[in-house]
Amino acid sequence: MNWPESPFASPNPHRLYRDRERGKLFGVCAGLADYFGVDVFLVRLGVAVGGIFFTMPVVGAYLLAALVLKNKPARVYASREEEDFWRTVATKPDVTIAGLKHKFREMERRLGGMETYVSSKEFELDRAINDLDR
Repeated sequence: MNWPESPFASPNPHRLYRDRERGKLFGVCAGLADYFGVDVFLVRLGVAVGGIFFTMPVVGAYLLAALVLKNKPARVYASREEEDFWRTVATKPDVTIAGLKHKFREMERRLGGMETYVSSKEFELDRAINDLDR
């Protein structure tokens, strides 16, 4: 994995992009929906309702987002599992930490089992038997 050069840059690919493939005009609503994990229709509905009551601020914010946000790259995540992980980091960090603690505990338990086996008499006996077969 290549880490960014800047110490302030994050390896987290979960960013706000414009999604031109799913978008209607500039892809801003589709990008917002993808970022927050909601249906695109709900974001479009919210923008439309907001545009009725607050026309200038909503149109200005939409155009500014269309200018500032980058287009979504073809492959943001390496796998579906990685995408789920980074989305959970952004939306539910406590769940992510609990999941990581569980994984590390499981790894530590397995490593302890391997260490116990390697330092046991059974391992020495298995090794001696394997040496006889050669």
